[in-house]
Parts: sequence; C-alpha cells; structure tokens
Amino acid sequence: MDFNVKKLASDAGVFFTRAVQFTEEKLGQAEKTELDAHLENLVARGDCTKNWTEKIFRQTEVLLQPNPSARIEEFFYEKLDKKIPLRTTNAELLGQHMLDAAKDFGPGTPYGSTLTTVGEYQKKLGGAEREFLQTSAINFLTPLRNFLEGDWRTISKERRLLENRRLDLDVCKARVKKAKLQEAKAAAAPDFQETRPRNYVLSASASALWSEELDKSEHELRVAQTEFDRQAEVTRLLLEGISSTHVNHLRCLHEFVEAQAAYYAQCHLYMQELQKELRRVPNAFAVSPSSSGALAGPSGLSSSSLPGASPPPRPPVSPGGRESGTLKIEEVQPPATGTRKAKVLYDYDAADTSELSLLADELITVYTVPGMDPDWLVGERGNQKGKVPVTYLELLS
Repeated sequence: MDFNVKKLASDAGVFFTRAVQFTEEKLGQAEKTELDAHLENLVARGDCTKNWTEKIFRQTEVLLQPNPSARIEEFFYEKLDKKIPLRTTNAELLGQHMLDAAKDFGPGTPYGSTLTTVGEYQKKLGGAEREFLQTSAINFLTPLRNFLEGDWRTISKERRLLENRRLDLDVCKARVKKAKLQEAKAAAAPDFQETRPRNYVLSASASALWSEELDKSEHELRVAQTEFDRQAEVTRLLLEGISSTHVNHLRCLHEFVEAQAAYYAQCHLYMQELQKELRRVPNAFAVSPSSSGALAGPSGLSSSSLPGASPPPRPPVSPGGRESGTLKIEEVQPPATGTRKAKVLYDYDAADTSELSLLADELITVYTVPGMDPDWLVGERGNQKGKVPVTYLELLS
C-alpha cells in the first residue's frame, strides 16, 4: 500500500513538472529540444497519411452506404463482433415491387410482362451491387480501418511517450543549468563576514550542496538523454513503416478500382440484355401514318422518346403498288407543292438501292408520287434520294 502511494505521489510530481515545462515553453520562458530534421519529416508525413486516410475511409463509407443510420448500425455490429445482417439493396427492393405489381396488373398484359422483365433485371442489378459492396468492404475499407485503429494507434502512443521523454529531458536540462548558475554564484560571492566565521561555514556547506545537486542533475540528464534517444529511435522505426503502409494501400486501391470496373461492366451488360428483352416485347406505341402527328403532342414527345420503344417492323410493299424494279428513284422529281419536312424516329438501314438509310433525329424532306404504296414516301437528304417507311417518320407541319 505504501509503495502504491509513493508511486502515485511520484507520478503526480512528474506530471506537474512536465506541465510546468510545457507551459513555460508555450510562453517562451523555457528552451525546447527540437527533433532532428529526418524525424520531423517522418512525423509530418505520418500526420498527412493519417488525415487523408481517415478522410478517404469516411467518404468511401458514405459512397458504399449513403444511409447514415445503416452506417451506425454496421458500426455497432462491428464493435460487438457480430455478423452484419444482409440488407436488401434499393435496386432489389424496386425489382420486387415491380414483380408484385406485374402480378396485380396481369403478367399477360404488355405492361405486366414488361414490369416482370424490368423487375428481374433490377434484382440482378441489386445483386451485383451487393457483391460490389462486400468486395470493396473487404479489400479496401478493412485495410484502411486496420491502419487507423491498429498501426496508427501504436504510432500515436509512441509519439506521446516521446513527447514525455522530451519534456523530462528539458526539465533535466533546466535543473542542470540552474545548479551550475547557483554553484557559480556561491563560488564567486560567498555569503560570510570576517567578524562572523559561522557564516563561512554555512556558505561552504551551501556550495557543497549545490555541487552535489549539480552532480545529481547531470546524472539525471544523462539518463533522460538516453531514454529520449531510445524512444526517438523506436518512433523513427515505426514512422518509417508508413512507406510499407502506402504500398499496401496502393494495392488495395487497385483492387477497389477493379471491383468498381467489374460492377459497372456487369451493370452495363445487364442493361444491354434488358434492352434486347424489351425489343422482343410487342410495341404498344407503334406509329401509324394517321397517328404519327398525334403521338407528338404539344410537348414534342414522340414514340421514340418513350421508355422501351423499339423500331416498328419494315412495312411490306403492296402488290398493287409500284415495285423497286419499276420505280426508278433517280427519275422521280419532287412535286411543285406537297413536300413536307419529317423527323426520323428510328435508325433505318436501306434494303436496296431504291431505299434511303435513315438516322434517328435527323430531318429530311418527304413527298409521295402517284401510284406509290401508302406505307412509303420518297425522302430526300441533300443529294441523296430514296424510299423511306412512313412508320419511321414524324411528319412536321
């Protein structure tokens, strides 16, 4: 019990002297031992690594899980060392809602069947997202967290110990300086009078005491210097390990980018497959010659701007109409009146030299000729001319 009390009193005394030294340094009343330039650079590099690693770690968490409540929940699961329950992604939830809606609307209807198709692919997108989140958490977030909660805590602990050793060293330097000053003062101006020989004895005793105090302070200084140098070397070795940390984080960063690339590539593949699936669904928004203008309402929307819209089938040539063998496009001349501008709704590849290939959203001039099939018009684009299907056009006024 006595030993514990003495140790507590000793620790309190050391803490007090360190606090006094630290305060005097801040006020400019005491000298401070500076670290060597190499160690200072290592300390600055370590602080920079810690700060940016922490920012990258936090922002990556936000990227992978935007919901702050979910992040807090995952944090508590990790601290309690429990497995984080699987959480349904937003895409999977949306896909399930679409599948449920398709059942109510009827899977045999165009809308219901499309909902079923889109819902299934939304669930696939959600599954790809979950796999990406898990891979990124293991390969990128975990190494960053291990550095912040493991290596950096060890470095911070040793740096605090180094700072304490520096304060102890500066306290010892101050004591030695004070002892030397008092010893020199006592030797230069002894405090005695010839008529009072007793003062000479007291002064001689004080000089001996200061000499003894100087020897003790110098011994403590040597011990403090040794402990400071040893702790500085330990701290230097730990801070030099930051280079290995950078190499490890670089590898993790490459893995994170690879996971992102694989995730977005998988999403792109799913969306391409979905578009192909939607093109196989019968188009409920096919444009006919009589309704092509009506579908483009006041807002200028046409069937091509509707989600899932696909090009209508190529119109057949009526047996009674003029065939490409008898209709020579190069000899057709536009009428004096009756030409119109038309906007192309879909890409169209000409089947033969009598037809004109089209690109979506371009404007062309169209007109009809006597005896021509009503599903076709003659289109002109600059010096090019050829037959074009009416269902691929939006006639403009």
